[in-house]
Amino acid sequence: MGRPTETLIRLTAVKIIVILSAAFVVASATTNATVTVASQALPGCDEWCGDVRIPYPFGMREGCYLNNETFLLQCLSPAGSPNSLMPVLGPNIITNISIITGEIKLLNRVAQACHPPDTATDVFPDMVVGIPNYTISHTKNKFVVIGCDTFAIVSGNVVDGQSFQSGCLALCDNIGTVKDGACSGSGCCQLDLPSGLDSMVFEVASLTNHTNVSSFNPCGYAFVTERDSFNFSSKYIRNFPEKIVPVVLDWAISNDTCVTAKNKTNCVCGKNSTKVDLLDDPSRYRCQCLDGFEGNPYLPDGCQDIDECKDDNLNDCRFECVNTIGSYTCNCPEDFKGDGKRQGDGCTRNSKSFVQIIVGVTVGFTVLVIGSAWLYLGYKKWKFLKLKEKFFEKNGGLMLQQHLSQWQASTDHMVRIFTKEDLDKATNKYDDSAVVGKGGFGTVYKGVLDDGSVVAIKKSKLVDQSQTDQFINEVIVLSQINHRNVVKLLGCCLETEVPLLVYEFISNGTLYEYVHDKTNDRNSLSWEARLRIAAETAGVISYLHSSASTPIIHRDIKTTNILLDHNYTAKVSDFGASKLVPMDQTQLSTMVQGTLGYLDPEYLLTSELTEKSDVYSFGIVLLELITGKKAVSFEGPEAERNLAMYVMCAMKENRLEEVVEKGMATKANIEQIKEAAKLATTCLRIKGEERPSMKEVATDLEGLRGLNEANEKLESKGETMVGIWVQSDGALESTSKQFSASGSTNIVDDSMKVHILPLIHNGR
Repeated sequence: MGRPTETLIRLTAVKIIVILSAAFVVASATTNATVTVASQALPGCDEWCGDVRIPYPFGMREGCYLNNETFLLQCLSPAGSPNSLMPVLGPNIITNISIITGEIKLLNRVAQACHPPDTATDVFPDMVVGIPNYTISHTKNKFVVIGCDTFAIVSGNVVDGQSFQSGCLALCDNIGTVKDGACSGSGCCQLDLPSGLDSMVFEVASLTNHTNVSSFNPCGYAFVTERDSFNFSSKYIRNFPEKIVPVVLDWAISNDTCVTAKNKTNCVCGKNSTKVDLLDDPSRYRCQCLDGFEGNPYLPDGCQDIDECKDDNLNDCRFECVNTIGSYTCNCPEDFKGDGKRQGDGCTRNSKSFVQIIVGVTVGFTVLVIGSAWLYLGYKKWKFLKLKEKFFEKNGGLMLQQHLSQWQASTDHMVRIFTKEDLDKATNKYDDSAVVGKGGFGTVYKGVLDDGSVVAIKKSKLVDQSQTDQFINEVIVLSQINHRNVVKLLGCCLETEVPLLVYEFISNGTLYEYVHDKTNDRNSLSWEARLRIAAETAGVISYLHSSASTPIIHRDIKTTNILLDHNYTAKVSDFGASKLVPMDQTQLSTMVQGTLGYLDPEYLLTSELTEKSDVYSFGIVLLELITGKKAVSFEGPEAERNLAMYVMCAMKENRLEEVVEKGMATKANIEQIKEAAKLATTCLRIKGEERPSMKEVATDLEGLRGLNEANEKLESKGETMVGIWVQSDGALESTSKQFSASGSTNIVDDSMKVHILPLIHNGR
């Protein structure tokens, strides 16, 4: 009969019969929401055994499973792990159960044959495990044989009564010829399994008792295992370390379940579910939730409706989603029409312009007989307008229109909506010669409109939704402001891929460049110019806080956001981070946003935004004007890295003159600089309630400016100044003092809040 047959007769192999069952929990992102919707067990029944969920129809005690023995599990402590619990079906430990796929994963023994036999090795000859109504998954498992002188004979039964028989042979004469990952006969052999296999017997043995390979392959192995969990390695030839491997089984419910079930009401699928017959075994079926429902279809209450509107991944709505039983619908905003879906027709405006487009397209088709050229041009125009409409919606045009219609009804400052063609022409299609500034936000171009107006056009880089919201915020805030020291917003364009803002053109750059950029050719600003710029900036912020129709917190005051025009007049810009403050609120809870070095520490800790946050940022700007140093710098000594700490330390040690920018202080203005520094430190107090308001700061700076102008006149005429002293309790006290031409008389009294209003007398 041949040598293999003789060896098979003499074989001392392991026989293993495996009949598999239970259910495998699919641990993926797509089913997590379903698994955690509600309890998967019958009311009053245990749902967990250790870390494994036990869903109905499975159960662990009487009244908790579907019928007598098929779905009854035991919850035991495995040997060696007395403090842990695992579900057991027959002799096998279950690791996962799934009611979605009708699968179960359990652990099964590995058969082995060694020569000479190793009495210390666990071998289970003639081991039989019998579990009815379960089949071995032919799609998730494979039969594997490992060895260099090993074969296995496989046989089994299929649910339709047919038998199955096959074999697998693994050979090699040199371990060097065995390759990792390859299981095609050299050191490893594998077989696919037939559909509907409910039992399997396999015998593993050696052809020559490992005579020629015993030095590197003492044992051969055979087992059924999950496809995805096994990857062959050449080191398994010497020793396969696993004693048990995972196996996936299919389970289902017999059509006679209703006949044998003790609880007749639970023998069919629950509400909002359907019965699905198995193609390979019509005598059995599974239950499945209907589309739009989730849960356990085997429970009496069945599956529950999924609210697709709560998860953007479950619905395709662009605007409003309305949940319905088993599904959802999409609605368009008022004055829009369409199916409202992102992947469908979306929503289009019911506007006069849209009607004109449709009429234009209709006319184009009507005159098709006149010439294909006319049709082509009409189509190109329609496509261009649709693209602009798409950009308009993406750039927040709908939200912007809503806000502007609300705000501009009560103001004369109308924001103009520019077309794409207007700005293309103004910048010569954004030629490089029109660039006047670049940064992390994008590029600023200089443009000339048809009426001769010179404008600055801010073109952002590609933006995400959060930056689009910031852009719209800047338009809304600036539309509320009408102040000579604020960069005037002329309009915007929403018809391009990224939104564009159009401002009045400010010719002299930023305050940062004049204070910190030592490499340019600009003249350094005098103290008088710096004091005036500080007073103008403070006046703007005071206006935003106190005089705007709706109070505004700028939230990003810094020298790069203060521009200078041809007269070196301050112009505050960049309102992208600003917040409108409702009249009945003094603070806003918001995500912390600002620039390192200028950020209010109290705001950073509490996330409570108040007007005093702008006061702190302005205090840093005032110190920059006094010292010429940056708010935060890592270039110099460690003591000078934080400007606020550096200046306050110098003032405590009475050496302020050391930190004042070189060449700026004179005998005539040093006292004025010191008073400005004191004012800055009050703005930088840790507690916001201890800081002055911007109205007080602006008044104090104007007072310092007035004193400076008066002193200049007194120096030339030797005249007298009269001051009005306003005490902290609000009472007014008038006094007059004589001043020398040097202005050396000290008029500041630390015990009271002083506002000086200089009056020049002509000797009378």
